[in-house]
Amino acid sequence: MVVFETDRLLLRTLKHEDLDSVMNFWGNEEVMKYCGNNGSREREQKAIEFYIKLQKEKGFSAYAVILKENSEVIGACGFNPTKEEHKIELIYHFAIKYWGKGFATEAANACINYACENLKINKISASIHPRNLVSKKVLEKLGFKFRCMNWSEVTKQKEPYFELHIV
Repeated sequence: MVVFETDRLLLRTLKHEDLDSVMNFWGNEEVMKYCGNNGSREREQKAIEFYIKLQKEKGFSAYAVILKENSEVIGACGFNPTKEEHKIELIYHFAIKYWGKGFATEAANACINYACENLKINKISASIHPRNLVSKKVLEKLGFKFRCMNWSEVTKQKEPYFELHIV
Protein backbone atom coordinates (compact mmCIF):
# COMPACT_ATOMS: atom_id res chain seq x y z
CA MET A 1 0.00 0.00 0.00
CA VAL A 2 1.32 3.42 -0.97
CA VAL A 3 1.20 6.05 1.76
CA PHE A 4 2.47 9.62 1.73
CA GLU A 5 1.50 12.74 3.64
CA THR A 6 1.37 16.50 3.97
CA ASP A 7 1.03 18.64 7.08
CA ARG A 8 -2.75 18.08 7.24
CA LEU A 9 -3.35 15.06 5.03
CA LEU A 10 -2.50 11.41 4.64
CA LEU A 11 -2.84 9.87 1.18
CA ARG A 12 -3.00 6.13 0.67
CA THR A 13 -4.12 3.55 -1.84
CA LEU A 14 -7.90 3.17 -1.91
CA LYS A 15 -9.41 0.11 -0.17
CA HIS A 16 -12.73 -1.67 -0.61
CA GLU A 17 -13.71 -0.45 2.88
CA ASP A 18 -13.58 3.15 1.59
CA LEU A 19 -16.81 2.77 -0.40
CA ASP A 20 -19.08 4.64 2.07
CA SER A 21 -16.63 7.55 2.20
CA VAL A 22 -16.16 7.53 -1.58
CA MET A 23 -19.91 7.93 -2.04
CA ASN A 24 -19.61 11.34 -0.28
CA PHE A 25 -17.73 12.68 -3.29
CA TRP A 26 -17.87 10.34 -6.32
CA GLY A 27 -21.45 9.44 -5.46
CA ASN A 28 -22.48 13.08 -4.86
CA GLU A 29 -24.32 14.91 -7.64
CA GLU A 30 -23.02 18.37 -6.68
CA VAL A 31 -19.38 17.22 -6.46
CA MET A 32 -19.54 15.43 -9.80
CA LYS A 33 -21.65 17.96 -11.75
CA TYR A 34 -18.65 19.01 -13.86
CA CYS A 35 -17.30 15.48 -14.29
CA GLY A 36 -20.06 13.63 -16.09
CA ASN A 37 -22.31 12.21 -13.39
CA ASN A 38 -22.17 10.89 -9.87
CA GLY A 39 -21.84 7.14 -9.58
CA SER A 40 -23.82 4.36 -7.96
CA ARG A 41 -22.34 2.20 -5.19
CA GLU A 42 -21.75 -0.54 -7.75
CA ARG A 43 -19.93 1.79 -10.14
CA GLU A 44 -17.76 3.28 -7.40
CA GLN A 45 -16.88 -0.17 -6.04
CA LYS A 46 -15.63 -0.99 -9.54
CA ALA A 47 -13.69 2.30 -9.56
CA ILE A 48 -11.99 1.35 -6.29
CA GLU A 49 -11.10 -2.05 -7.74
CA PHE A 50 -9.73 -0.33 -10.87
CA TYR A 51 -7.50 1.96 -8.80
CA ILE A 52 -6.23 -0.88 -6.59
CA LYS A 53 -5.24 -2.82 -9.74
CA LEU A 54 -3.78 0.31 -11.39
CA GLN A 55 -1.54 0.95 -8.38
CA LYS A 56 -0.25 -2.63 -8.46
CA GLU A 57 0.37 -2.59 -12.21
CA LYS A 58 1.54 0.97 -12.91
CA GLY A 59 2.65 2.38 -9.55
CA PHE A 60 0.03 5.14 -9.46
CA SER A 61 -3.70 5.57 -8.90
CA ALA A 62 -6.24 7.87 -7.34
CA TYR A 63 -5.52 7.91 -3.60
CA ALA A 64 -7.82 8.23 -0.60
CA VAL A 65 -7.21 11.64 1.00
CA ILE A 66 -7.51 11.38 4.77
CA LEU A 67 -7.71 14.34 7.14
CA LYS A 68 -5.14 13.70 9.87
CA GLU A 69 -7.11 15.48 12.59
CA ASN A 70 -10.04 13.04 12.47
CA SER A 71 -8.92 10.16 10.15
CA GLU A 72 -11.85 10.84 7.81
CA VAL A 73 -11.57 10.08 4.09
CA ILE A 74 -12.43 13.51 2.67
CA GLY A 75 -11.67 12.96 -1.00
CA ALA A 76 -9.59 11.29 -3.66
CA CYS A 77 -6.63 12.71 -5.52
CA GLY A 78 -4.15 11.13 -7.86
CA PHE A 79 -3.82 9.93 -11.40
CA ASN A 80 -5.50 8.19 -14.29
CA PRO A 81 -3.51 6.57 -17.08
CA THR A 82 -3.38 8.14 -20.53
CA LYS A 83 -2.64 6.70 -23.96
CA GLU A 84 0.85 8.20 -23.83
CA GLU A 85 3.44 6.12 -21.98
CA HIS A 86 5.13 8.91 -19.99
CA LYS A 87 2.03 11.02 -19.31
CA ILE A 88 -0.62 10.71 -16.58
CA GLU A 89 -3.79 12.66 -15.82
CA LEU A 90 -4.31 14.44 -12.49
CA ILE A 91 -7.74 14.11 -10.85
CA TYR A 92 -9.15 15.32 -7.53
CA HIS A 93 -12.60 15.25 -5.91
CA PHE A 94 -13.53 16.21 -2.34
CA ALA A 95 -16.61 15.99 -0.14
CA ILE A 96 -18.45 19.33 -0.19
CA LYS A 97 -17.84 20.17 3.48
CA TYR A 98 -14.09 20.22 2.72
CA TRP A 99 -14.25 22.61 -0.24
CA GLY A 100 -12.48 25.97 -0.02
CA LYS A 101 -9.89 24.88 2.56
CA GLY A 102 -6.92 24.31 0.25
CA PHE A 103 -7.09 20.52 0.43
CA ALA A 104 -7.21 20.00 -3.36
CA THR A 105 -4.05 22.03 -3.90
CA GLU A 106 -2.28 20.39 -0.95
CA ALA A 107 -3.20 16.84 -1.98
CA ALA A 108 -2.48 17.42 -5.68
CA ASN A 109 0.92 18.91 -4.87
CA ALA A 110 1.75 15.82 -2.78
CA CYS A 111 0.64 13.55 -5.63
CA ILE A 112 2.76 15.49 -8.13
CA ASN A 113 5.78 15.19 -5.81
CA TYR A 114 5.12 11.45 -5.47
CA ALA A 115 4.95 11.11 -9.27
CA CYS A 116 8.17 13.07 -9.80
CA GLU A 117 10.05 10.95 -7.29
CA ASN A 118 8.60 7.52 -8.12
CA LEU A 119 7.34 7.41 -11.70
CA LYS A 120 8.95 7.65 -15.11
CA ILE A 121 6.78 10.44 -16.46
CA ASN A 122 7.50 13.72 -18.17
CA LYS A 123 4.03 15.23 -18.33
CA ILE A 124 0.92 15.48 -16.17
CA SER A 125 -2.30 16.57 -17.83
CA ALA A 126 -5.65 17.78 -16.50
CA SER A 127 -8.93 18.76 -18.09
CA ILE A 128 -11.68 20.73 -16.43
CA HIS A 129 -15.25 21.74 -17.21
CA PRO A 130 -15.25 25.28 -18.65
CA ARG A 131 -17.38 26.56 -15.73
CA ASN A 132 -15.23 24.95 -13.02
CA LEU A 133 -13.24 28.08 -12.20
CA VAL A 134 -12.15 26.77 -8.80
CA SER A 135 -10.38 23.80 -10.40
CA LYS A 136 -8.77 26.17 -12.89
CA LYS A 137 -7.30 28.15 -9.96
CA VAL A 138 -6.01 24.93 -8.36
CA LEU A 139 -4.25 23.90 -11.56
CA GLU A 140 -2.71 27.35 -12.00
CA LYS A 141 -1.42 27.32 -8.38
CA LEU A 142 0.22 23.96 -9.12
CA GLY A 143 2.00 25.37 -12.18
CA PHE A 144 -0.16 23.81 -14.91
CA LYS A 145 -0.37 25.75 -18.17
CA PHE A 146 -3.41 25.97 -20.45
CA ARG A 147 -2.64 24.27 -23.77
CA CYS A 148 -5.87 24.04 -25.78
CA MET A 149 -9.53 23.06 -25.78
CA ASN A 150 -9.99 19.27 -26.02
CA TRP A 151 -13.10 17.18 -26.60
CA SER A 152 -14.25 15.21 -23.54
CA GLU A 153 -16.10 11.96 -24.13
CA VAL A 154 -17.28 12.06 -20.51
CA THR A 155 -18.99 15.48 -20.61
CA LYS A 156 -19.56 15.58 -24.42
CA GLN A 157 -18.04 19.04 -24.84
CA LYS A 158 -14.77 20.85 -25.41
CA GLU A 159 -12.91 21.48 -22.17
CA PRO A 160 -9.81 23.46 -21.21
CA TYR A 161 -6.78 21.15 -21.26
CA PHE A 162 -3.75 21.87 -19.04
CA GLU A 163 -0.28 20.35 -18.76
CA LEU A 164 2.56 20.31 -16.28
CA HIS A 165 5.93 19.33 -17.71
CA ILE A 166 8.26 17.41 -15.40
CA VAL A 167 11.98 18.08 -15.78
